[in-house]
Amino acid sequence: MPTQLECHQGDIAHQPDMDAVVNAANAELRPGGGVAGALHRAAGPELDRACRPLAPIEPGQAVITDAFGLPNRHVIHCLGPVYGRDKPEAELLANCYRSALELAERHGLASIAFPALSAGAFGYPLDDAAQVALATVCETLPKCPGIERVRFVLFDAGSAEVFQRTLDSLSSA
Repeated sequence: MPTQLECHQGDIAHQPDMDAVVNAANAELRPGGGVAGALHRAAGPELDRACRPLAPIEPGQAVITDAFGLPNRHVIHCLGPVYGRDKPEAELLANCYRSALELAERHGLASIAFPALSAGAFGYPLDDAAQVALATVCETLPKCPGIERVRFVLFDAGSAEVFQRTLDSLSSA
């Protein structure tokens, strides 16, 4: 059965039907704004304590923790590239998605929800971020046969539309 790929507008911290959610982390894996702040608030202080020994991480790297107060089994923390600073941006961003999927596969997780990594405060142009994200996921999934569902959870309707349009264009290619 092929993996189901979905794009939705919503809150990454409220995905109770997913085994793992992905955190758009900072290098120190600390609570912050955006996705990291939302996930840390929902998970509770245990998430911060679990992250501390794993930090710092490098752009493109992913690490996994339990999800604590979140309705998921795990949180996979990825440090996306800062656009214009961390080079090569596309390769580092692709590494985030690839590493997260490989971690999910290794931990026996069947479903994973991603935000638009690097597309917020890190300044990655949304259209380019969607292209890298979806192409990398489509390319990596055949090597991760245990993953049955991948969801992109986008904060606003415009971002969800960009990801859906990108997914549609990749599916029809």
